[in-house]
Amino acid sequence: MMADKVMTRDELAKYNGQAGQPAYVAVEGVIYDVSANPAWQGGRHHGNLAGQDLTDVLLEKSPHGKRVLKDLPVVGRLAE
Repeated sequence: MMADKVMTRDELAKYNGQAGQPAYVAVEGVIYDVSANPAWQGGRHHGNLAGQDLTDVLLEKSPHGKRVLKDLPVVGRLAE
């Protein structure tokens, strides 16, 4: 998938890390592939699920904030 791909929230929801699907999350409109990150095994990380916009969770509740995103592949952006 190209990084300029635009996905709706419904399309993003399909990439939940379940049943062989990759695990994607959106933050501030950018969609990241978290599939290779061991912390996202099975599409879950500390109660958060892949296939969702996690902007609020990452910016308000995450101890590591946005710095964890810098090493993740960008796969597209979320449609407004």
